Amino acid sequence: MIIGGNLLSGWAHSRDLMYVSQLVTAYHNKDKIFATLLLAEKCGINTLLTNPILCTISDEYWKRDIGKIQFISDCAGLNYDAQGQPSAAPVNEYMDRIKRAIDYGAIACYIQGETADFYMRLGKQDVIAQAIQLVKDHNVLVGIGAHRIETVKACVDAGLTVDFWMKTLHHLNYWSARHAEWHDNKYCFNPEETIAYMRELKEPVVAFKTMAAGAIHPQDGFRYAFENGADFICAGMYDFQMVDDVNIALEILSDKKLAQVRQRGWMAV
Repeated sequence: MIIGGNLLSGWAHSRDLMYVSQLVTAYHNKDKIFATLLLAEKCGINTLLTNPILCTISDEYWKRDIGKIQFISDCAGLNYDAQGQPSAAPVNEYMDRIKRAIDYGAIACYIQGETADFYMRLGKQDVIAQAIQLVKDHNVLVGIGAHRIETVKACVDAGLTVDFWMKTLHHLNYWSARHAEWHDNKYCFNPEETIAYMRELKEPVVAFKTMAAGAIHPQDGFRYAFENGADFICAGMYDFQMVDDVNIALEILSDKKLAQVRQRGWMAV
């Protein structure tokens, strides 16, 4: 299990509730972030997945010798206007963001899901290839994230080689997923196709949005992800959820039946 950093950096998927990100930001002051990371370590979690916004926080966390949690950086290459519409960041700016994460000690970088979806939809795999090469040139593990399975397929077809994949994975059996229009309410749009395709990839798969941003109970969401091929899960958690969520994951992973459905070539010893 990897702890997701969206909540710590003030970003919350909240459907049509406008105040939630502001509330999350107010809750997660610096001391609360440090306490949450330390609690995660005490629960056995050794990795945070975050964006470069938290680089200085993690750096201070290490320098003050609070803990040693390592971090994976998402590498977002989009800018947003006042209406929230995305556009591609200038390539030099995008590469600078990635370099910043590496300079601050990221153990791995991955092309953020929305970024990969956006660039591949426009046929700009050359920018993603440049980003991947930059990470490889610094001897850092590199991955690609996606919300759309079509993005992963396009990356594979384009010959982009990575160390791991990040893919949204959750079922659609919750109320808001059935809304006729998308409104920040679902993140894995074709779970059956995702499961079938990702199972054939030789690289490790990190499943994220396994709880559909709070719409699915972790007991249900974690099991669904692990039973359907996820090698790791990334879960955003508040401090008061941490112990319960870790115990749920441990209970699921201790199920002997799970070993029969999570047979991955990269795990062979």
